[in-house]
Amino acid sequence: MREIIFATGNKDKMREIREIMADTDMNIRSMKEAGISVDIVEDGKTFEENAKIKARAVAAHTDAIVLADDSGLEIDALGKEPGVYSARYMGEDTSYDIKNQNLIERLKGVPKEERTARFVCAIAAVLPDGREFVTRQTMEGYIGWEPEGENGFGYDPIFYLDEYGCSSAALSPEQKNAISHRGKALRSMKEILLKEVTIQNPLE
Repeated sequence: MREIIFATGNKDKMREIREIMADTDMNIRSMKEAGISVDIVEDGKTFEENAKIKARAVAAHTDAIVLADDSGLEIDALGKEPGVYSARYMGEDTSYDIKNQNLIERLKGVPKEERTARFVCAIAAVLPDGREFVTRQTMEGYIGWEPEGENGFGYDPIFYLDEYGCSSAALSPEQKNAISHRGKALRSMKEILLKEVTIQNPLE
C-alpha cells in the first residue's frame, strides 16, 4: 500500500481529505502522525506558492508522496482579503468566531450583490522522484450577515451558497465535499496521481 503524507496538523482538514480519498488504497497520514516536525515559513505570494513550500519542506523528510494545500477566503469587497493570510488573519491564535464577526462588521452596509466571495484551494504534490504537480479550484459564494451551521470549520459559518440557501457550515459533509474548493482540488490531484503513480493496486 502506498502512503501519502499530508502536510497539515489540522484534524478537520484531515477528516475531509480522508473522506474524499476514501476510494483509493492509499494510507493517508498527517505530518504529525508520520512523526515529521518541521517549521515551515509560508512566505509565498499565492496559494500555489505556499502549497509548494509546505510540500517541499515535508518531502525533505520522507520517501512517501507528499501533498500540501494552501487555502483561504477571498472577499471581493475587501480587496480579496484575507486571501493567503486567511489562517493568520488577526493572528493565528485568534478564534474563528472573532475573525468571522470582524469580517461581518467590515462588510456592514454592503449589499448582497457586492458581498461576493470565494474559497480557494491549491494542492501541491511532491513525488519521491522529485516531480511536482499543482491543482487549484474555487467555490463561489457570498458573505452572509450572521454565522450559521455547525458542520464546518474556519470561515464556513459566514460563507453562504445561493444554490443551497445556507452557509457551507450548514451542509452535510457529503454535500460540502462534492462542491468544496478542497474537494474539487483533491479530486483533480487524485486524477493526476492515478496517471503518474500506481495508487490503486489490490496486489500491493
